[in-house]
Amino acid sequence: MKLTIIRLQQLSEQDRSDLKKIWPQVDAEALEATLDAQHQLYAARFNDRLLAAVNVTIAASAGRLSLLEVREVTRRRGVGLYLVEEVLAQNPAVQHWSVAQDGTSEPAVIAAFMQAAGFTQQNGEWAYSSQQSK
Repeated sequence: MKLTIIRLQQLSEQDRSDLKKIWPQVDAEALEATLDAQHQLYAARFNDRLLAAVNVTIAASAGRLSLLEVREVTRRRGVGLYLVEEVLAQNPAVQHWSVAQDGTSEPAVIAAFMQAAGFTQQNGEWAYSSQQSK
């Protein structure tokens, strides 16, 4: 089965269970209640299981990624990078992205990952502009 990136709008019981493994500190039902056009949830799915997830907030042409996490047993296989790339691709109207520094990884690991994803450190946070790649 192929790894796919999906925007979750309604969570199944399996999705809630998987999200609890990705984000033990997050109440999936409360999160689901906030989902709309500006507050989105994307996940990487493989074999009917969620392996990674990211919370996305969009306001006009600016987007913010938060709670970007990949299940520990799945890390270092490109899942997180694919997730970020697809979120950016699925939101072409967003020109400026930033990333909340709320992950659980070490700062050096986060820095290496964000640089690989094309983000740069700006004003104390990771940022990406779609105009950077042109």
